[in-house]
Amino acid sequence: MIRRIAITGPESTGKSVLAEQLASHFHTSWVPEYARAYLEKLERPYVEHDLLMIAKGQLEREETQTNLAEKYLFCDTELLVIKIWSEVKYNHCDPWIMEAIETHRYDLYLLCDIDLPWQYDPLREHPHKRQYLYDLYYNELKCRQFPFAVIRGSGPDRLSNALKTIDNFPF
Repeated sequence: MIRRIAITGPESTGKSVLAEQLASHFHTSWVPEYARAYLEKLERPYVEHDLLMIAKGQLEREETQTNLAEKYLFCDTELLVIKIWSEVKYNHCDPWIMEAIETHRYDLYLLCDIDLPWQYDPLREHPHKRQYLYDLYYNELKCRQFPFAVIRGSGPDRLSNALKTIDNFPF
């Protein structure tokens, strides 16, 4: 059985790096963030409907990578990211995304803390809302009673903390 582990949290918290490091450590597959690839190819500003396309693309990538995974599949982002993004940007989230959050669960969510410095990227939008966004993620995970742990630290410490969490989690 493949255990799906979602790496989640606000922008610029090291999700992509952590997902790749964990996959490398466990010699398994990981799912890069689909939003980045989608938005980089888009030749116009994104609109609300694009978030639905991103959500569907993310899940399609997960299904493809599940077939290649060994024991764990690490997912760089998940649908709560798209829900929060949509609600912050548009005060609304597509019902398909809301339903998919309920039916597409992960065995563990690793919530990346905002203790890393924010780094500029043309796709990032909220350098001054980090605590606000982190609190949204934390509250979503807690209210939905999803199994999660907060991952803190920088460099090797962040990876070490994530590894300890996974090793001690009662799957």
